[in-house]
Formats: sequence, C-alpha cells, structure tokens
Amino acid sequence: MSPVRVIPLQAGDCLNLAAITERGAPWRVQAYPAGFALLLHPLHGPVLFDTGYGAPALQAMRRWPGVLYGLVTPVRLRPQDTARAQLAVMGFAPQEVRHIIVSHLHADHVGGLRDFPHATFHLDRAAYEPLRPLRGLKAVRRAFLPETLPGDFEARARWLTFQAAPAELAPFSQVADVFGDGSVWAAPLPGHAPGMVGLLVPEARGLTVLAADAAWSVRAAREVHPPHPLARAAFFDPAQEEASGARLRAFLKAHPGARVQVSHDAPESWP
Repeated sequence: MSPVRVIPLQAGDCLNLAAITERGAPWRVQAYPAGFALLLHPLHGPVLFDTGYGAPALQAMRRWPGVLYGLVTPVRLRPQDTARAQLAVMGFAPQEVRHIIVSHLHADHVGGLRDFPHATFHLDRAAYEPLRPLRGLKAVRRAFLPETLPGDFEARARWLTFQAAPAELAPFSQVADVFGDGSVWAAPLPGHAPGMVGLLVPEARGLTVLAADAAWSVRAAREVHPPHPLARAAFFDPAQEEASGARLRAFLKAHPGARVQVSHDAPESWP
C-alpha cells in the first residue's frame, strides 16, 4: 500500500497577542492560522485532520454568548477559505470525505464539520464527554461552540481505541491505529483541551507529526517556550498540557528526521 500524503491547509485565522502565546514575546496583535490537514489516503481517499473555522462557527459568534468567543479571539474567514471550498478547488466533493480525525472540539478545529455530512468522526471519547453537557457561557469558557457539531455527531463518532505503542513510536506509550493498518496513528496530547490527540503519519519522505495545539509554534514544539500564565489559566488541565508538550519534544528529539506541524503556525518543511 502506498503511504499517506499530508497536505497542510488553513481555514481562516484568529488574532491574539503574541505575548500570550509565548512568554516574553511583544505585546502586539498577531494573526494565527486555523490550521488543518488533508491526508490523501490510498484506501480512504481524502481524510481530514480537523477543519479549521467554518460558517457555523461564525454564525455562533454572532449570537450570545458565542459573541464573547469572537471578542476574545477575533476571527477572519472568507467563504473561499473554508475546508469545503478548498477541497472543491482540489476536485473533492463534500460526500467524498468519509473520515475526519478530530484533534479536539475547540471551535477553530471543528468549525467546518457540518460541511461534510457523510464523514465519520474519529476522536478520543475523553475529548467529548466533559464538553457534551456544556451550554451557554460554560461552553464558551472552554472554547466550545456546540452549534458547530452536526446534530448526529454522536451517531457518526467512532471513538479511538488506544493500545500499547510500537517501539518505533516511543516515547509515546499509548497510540490508536486509526484505520487498523498502521497508516495513521493518533497519539494522546491532552491538557490544552480534554482528550486532545495528535497524529503520527508515515509519509514517503519520512514521518509527519501533526501536533494540533500541543504548542503554539513549531519552535515551541521542539524547544521549551512556554505560553504566558494567562494562556495556561485557560487550559483544561495545565499539568497535562505541560506533560504533553514534554512528550512531544522528546518524541521529536528521538526522531530527528520527522517534520512537525502545529495548528497555529506555518507548517515545517522537511529537514
């Protein structure tokens, strides 16, 4: 079987203060991409890892209390920037997307789920259970906009099953073989959000690590560059987040030929 090919994309961006995302950075407004990825799978066709922002997310931000989300992190998204629009330009119709791997349920990662009505959603059950009952201000406080999820989300969800990691994926001790063929591995990176996962994808040129929000930048994924304490206060579990970041850095150090992509920075090129 041919290996998977990873194509990094972004669906809109948000504005935040650089000093919040990295301790010691200047207090100036910076744009951060809402990154996602298209995985061209030899058996499953176009597979998405997250979707970035989408129209349902913007609509939710026009109503109370979702408007608070947009005030804290202003969002910019043109119609042609959505995952659905970009895939259409590449020749993929929405019904061709049968699988979306969800890193976590923050609005900038699931804002386009409703655009793919035939997709199965692969995610850690731990990403959903703590957020499922939340509505109103409690949901917004967790960067969760329930309106972004399709009404049949639970029926289409396929929970990841974690198992002992193969030796070559150390120091991750547990991983999930998403398709059961070793083509895409999901690795737990919780803390920033509950049940967050990243992906380990063997490509023809080497290993690609899709680290979601385990770090704000590629540099922070490889080196210790912690965010401001104000950002840490918003994490679901700061201790878990710190441990996940350390595990990611250890993995990248053990695999110097891998490239890493995080959601809110430009993708890293091959070494």
